[in-house]
Amino acid sequence: MKKDNIILIGMPGAGKSTLGVLLARAMNYRFMDTDLLIQEREGRLLCEIIAQEGMERFLEIEGDVNAGIHVERTVIAPGGSAIYSEKAMKHFSEIGTVVYLHVPVTELSKRLGDLKRRGVVLKEGQNLNDLYEERRVYYERYAQITVDVTKDEIGEVLADMVQKLKEQRL
Repeated sequence: MKKDNIILIGMPGAGKSTLGVLLARAMNYRFMDTDLLIQEREGRLLCEIIAQEGMERFLEIEGDVNAGIHVERTVIAPGGSAIYSEKAMKHFSEIGTVVYLHVPVTELSKRLGDLKRRGVVLKEGQNLNDLYEERRVYYERYAQITVDVTKDEIGEVLADMVQKLKEQRL
């Protein structure tokens, strides 16, 4: 049986945490930020894990944490790199509805600061546009619903998301 969770995927800066908290409040769900779970389990910040363990090990840790989540009636906001773990994404699709928060790369560049300080997984020599193009394919593959999060009012984005979730569940 599919559990009644909502999993928000998308690039860093797409609003997974901000919209996730608002969506959880609107639907009387709990909210979970998986980056915080990773930091709690490892006792380090994401950027420290990446610096000390390397990108591949970080992705393993992230995948293990995400694949081990067992909750109900929760809005889950995994890190933007969660889509690299097929195991975690399969698990997410089994426990809830996966929603892709789509933001054009031009908007993301305005929203984001230092990517490494945010704990964003970048390959050597990779920039934001490269990362966006690489990840977009995964986000679109795993999404059951896509929501444009570039509207002027966050309330409009939230209303659009709630409407699409209701339509999908009919």
